[in-house]
Amino acid sequence: MSTPEQNKELVLRAFDTLFHKRDYAAAAELWSEDYIQHSRHIAPGRDGLFDLVRSLPPTLRHEHQLAVADGDYVILYGRYSGTGQTASVVADVVRIDNGKLAEHWDVWEDEATRTESASDSPMFGDTFPPER
Repeated sequence: MSTPEQNKELVLRAFDTLFHKRDYAAAAELWSEDYIQHSRHIAPGRDGLFDLVRSLPPTLRHEHQLAVADGDYVILYGRYSGTGQTASVVADVVRIDNGKLAEHWDVWEDEATRTESASDSPMFGDTFPPER
């Protein structure tokens, strides 16, 4: 059984492998063949996720600001950008099983500019994105 710290490291390595390196063979070793996807914008299974990433521009970036683990669950608080659309701030929830990413949920929101923010606080990091 892996520790929460090992689970965080696994999820961070998996996200880097898929979203930045785009190494699908290596990513397939990190995601379960029986991967369950709960996101409304991603088709089922590991292939649904990989196909989505293949369809996105190579400028796609995932930055994480916080990683929290509790047992077999890891939550990454991060931002997806570089797609030519508004950046999104996301909480990705991943369940680990047998050393692989087995299940995923997310909470997804467009990143607000200063003008759009009722709170006057950035959603990610210490600065607002440029006005649109």
